[in-house]
Order: sequence, then structure tokens, then C-alpha cells
Amino acid sequence: MGRFEEVQAFVRTAEAQSFTAAGQRLGLSKSIVSQRIADLEARLGVRLINRTTRRLSLTEAGVGFLAGAERVLSEMAEAEERATRDATELRGTLRIAAPLSFALMHLQPAIFAFMTAHPALEVHLDLNDRLLDLVAGGWDMAVRIGRLPDSSLIARRLAPALMVCCASQDYLDRHGTPMRPEDLSEHECMRYAGSDRPDAWTFQIDGEWQSIEVRGRLVTNNGEMSLGAVMAGHGIALLPSFMVGCRIAQGELVRVLADWPTKHGAIHAVYPPTRHLPARVRLFTEFLAERIGREPYWDTGLTPAKASMPD
Repeated sequence: MGRFEEVQAFVRTAEAQSFTAAGQRLGLSKSIVSQRIADLEARLGVRLINRTTRRLSLTEAGVGFLAGAERVLSEMAEAEERATRDATELRGTLRIAAPLSFALMHLQPAIFAFMTAHPALEVHLDLNDRLLDLVAGGWDMAVRIGRLPDSSLIARRLAPALMVCCASQDYLDRHGTPMRPEDLSEHECMRYAGSDRPDAWTFQIDGEWQSIEVRGRLVTNNGEMSLGAVMAGHGIALLPSFMVGCRIAQGELVRVLADWPTKHGAIHAVYPPTRHLPARVRLFTEFLAERIGREPYWDTGLTPAKASMPD
């Protein structure tokens, strides 16, 4: 076994603190990763990782070796990219994690177009609204929407993520249009189970952020389910503009309470911390940012409210 593969197995295991997770990232079995590190330790004549039944931890020698090993892998990756920078064809595997609704509505055509442009590239896509551990799962990048939690991940902002109150014209004809956020107490509202407070929507009222209690018979952790209920005339929803912007522009839904800002976020591409971003990740991010644009196509015709929370 080559020294490079041994060092690579060690670095990925140190990052993930797991033989299994490192194997997933490298496309190898747990036993092969463990054996490569054992071979490395035997060659160096020193233990690099303490192994217990519950966890892995670096020895003092392992901590010292890790810094140099990471530098070696980074320089190798940079050298490979310099050698192939002028190549028009990307190779390898691009591993992406993304939220379900956004991926099906907007990421799907972008990925298909990118794969068409790079026929030698393989894409592994995980659609999940939960925040996956990118390092442990071996993902190259993720698309995340909303406010990012504090983490060591590197983020690039792609576009704003507006939150919009909307309903069908049929529902408004039958139940009236809310004129102020407080009027929502008289309406059926679609509540999102994935939020910290499904029973409260936040608006800026008279210069202050206020939580308005809402009620409704449908509580779901899926935005498309809420969208379906709103389209069917069952109530009002607070949904991201990437789900409803085009429907509002086409007259299928009506925006309400547009004069009261909601707490907006942003759409980001995020990556595990690394000195070197692989060309396939960098180029796909640039492709996605250009395709979405600073003013996303789904926000055409939507006038942003007068204020919003910073991204």
C-alpha cells in the first residue's frame, strides 16, 4: 500500500473521528481504513490514534503528524488541479446534501445541466431537510437555507431567501384578507413543524420584531405539503419565496401582509473546512450562483418588505 493512501486514511479518520465515517468518505470499508492506519503506525514506529470501544482520539504524536499530513494532502490536491486546470472536463464524484423541496424545484435542473456539461462527473445527492454532518458523511458540500448555525463550515452566500405570506384567492374570498399581522388569529394558518415555534410567525410591527400567534389544523414538517394545502384553499402559509414566488407571479396565489417585514435568511453553499476547495465543488458553486443570480428568478415581481433580519 502506498504512503499517500495511508496518510489520506489517517487524515480523514482524524477529521471524522471514526473509521466508518472515514471509509464512507473514501469509498472504502472500515477494516481497510483501519489497516492502512495500522500500516502507517508500524512504518513510523509510533502510535497515532488511541482506539477505544467508544471513540478515537489522537495521541500527542498523532496531533503533531496531522498538521504535516494535512499540508501534504492539500499541496497534492493543488498540484493536481494546477496540472488539470485547463481541462474542460471534470472527473470524480461530487457529493451534495440539500433540502428536499429546494432541490426538487430548483437544484434538480441545475444539477442536470451541470452533468450535461461534464459527462465524466458523477453526482451523489442526499435530499434531507435535516442538517447532516458533512465531514462525518463525506459530503463535498451542502446547500442550506435560512440562518446558518455557528460552525466551522465555510459558507458562500448564493442568494436571499425571502419568507412570504400567501393564500389562494378562493380562501380570501371566503374568509377575508388579513390587513395586519394581528388579524392572523382569525385565520387558518399552515404551521411548520420544523421551526422553533410552529405556533408563532414573526413580523416587524411599528419598528419592532413581534411574534404573532397563529392557529391551524395542519402542522407538517414539509413545505410542499403546506403549499398544497394553500393552493387547495385551506388557509394562509408563511413559505419561502423559492416555493411560492412563481405561483404568485402567475396569479395562482395572492401575497398578503406584504407591508410587514418577516425574518428573511439566505441560501448558502457550505463546505467542510479545507485549505483547498476541489475544482468540481468550486465550479458547481459558481455555476449555481450564476444560475440563481443575486436576484433569483423566482423573486421576480416580489417587492421586498421594507426591512428584514440580516443574513
